[in-house]
Amino acid sequence: MTRAALVAMAFVVMEPVAYLLHRFVMHRFGMVWHASHHRPRLGTFERNDLFPVVLSALTVAAMLAGLVVGALGWLLWTAIGVTAYGMAYLFVHDLYIHRRVPSFTWTCAPLERVREAHRIHHLFSGEPYGFLFPIVPTRLREQARTVDRDPLVNTA
Repeated sequence: MTRAALVAMAFVVMEPVAYLLHRFVMHRFGMVWHASHHRPRLGTFERNDLFPVVLSALTVAAMLAGLVVGALGWLLWTAIGVTAYGMAYLFVHDLYIHRRVPSFTWTCAPLERVREAHRIHHLFSGEPYGFLFPIVPTRLREQARTVDRDPLVNTA
């Protein structure tokens, strides 16, 4: 498999991986950290920020293994794809959806669909768990239309 194919495949595979981590780790035993993300943020950082820190450390370790151990060279390119997904996540989730940099006010129609899906997740603390390509059940989309509140706006 080519390096570019490994990078692309890792990026694409990260969405279902992120879904599974969000649903079965963050919303279960990981709620110790993740609960902070479902409450108004009191400062610049929240406990939930530990997830990307830990996952980034694992990705860096994979990159190093891919660089140092010849037979594991594919890990470097896979980790680059994972890093690209992480950068997309940072931009879409933290900057665009949650506006963690207040001066960032840019809007984009396709990302508004992702923002609305994330608003629904925050309203009901369930589906959709996907990050960049969330699938919203019709029932929840209809239920969310009746709610004016925007839980993505930090009111702390």
